[in-house]
Amino acid sequence: MPGRDERAEERIDMPPAGPWGAPTPEPTRPPPTRPRAAFGNLRRWLSTAFLCLIILGLGIRAYRDLSRPGAWAYWKELCFSPTMTSSLIPDVNVGGSGGGRPALAISGTIGAASASWFRDRLNEAHLSAGDTVVMSSPGGDVNQAMIMGENIRARGLATAVGVVDAAGHIKPSHCASACVLVFASGSIRYGVEGSALGVHRFVTSTPGRDPVTETQRTMGTVLSYVTRMGVSPSIVEAMSETKDVRWLGAQQAAAMNLITNPVARP
Repeated sequence: MPGRDERAEERIDMPPAGPWGAPTPEPTRPPPTRPRAAFGNLRRWLSTAFLCLIILGLGIRAYRDLSRPGAWAYWKELCFSPTMTSSLIPDVNVGGSGGGRPALAISGTIGAASASWFRDRLNEAHLSAGDTVVMSSPGGDVNQAMIMGENIRARGLATAVGVVDAAGHIKPSHCASACVLVFASGSIRYGVEGSALGVHRFVTSTPGRDPVTETQRTMGTVLSYVTRMGVSPSIVEAMSETKDVRWLGAQQAAAMNLITNPVARP
């Protein structure tokens, strides 16, 4: 019968009843933890910690360096405010022969970092052996002056006291105290007429040390230095005689072999 078949079709089309009629969905599981990602995080953390330790170590070292006596003065002068100035003169008539040669003119107080500053200026100037360093200075740091002198002697440069004018002529000036040690290093030491060389006793004071012992040690170092430069030890005697500047005459400086080539002022 037609009515009975339609009801049968309706029963067939109906979803089956009961809990077993529809499939139960599987529970969602979290993705497994990746060991490689965890290792990468640990490696980044260790790298950061290592970098922090390096920065901390550099900071401690910098603090110790700056805590030393004179350290701040050294870095301040080297990086920000040098106490000396320089100019390269391409053609200077030093010996009066008429032929000009390059010269580096320096002036100012010899400070805590002047040796490093001076070495850089020499490198930039590209002077050759026989060229001249012309100086004008009231003196300053003794140790820095001797290091400057070692640089001059190693390059075979000559020295003169004075200032250079626009025409390339050296005009008289003065060189006193530690400046004399720089002047003494020249392979040739020109004595410019009218220029003055002044010496005095070097007095040093280091915290926690006996000033008399330190002064004697300094004078011994100076004696060794001037002897190696070919200057008579009698200059140290002249230094020791007074704490005030003693200006040496041209003949006296020549007798000490401090001046090797007297020249007339152009």
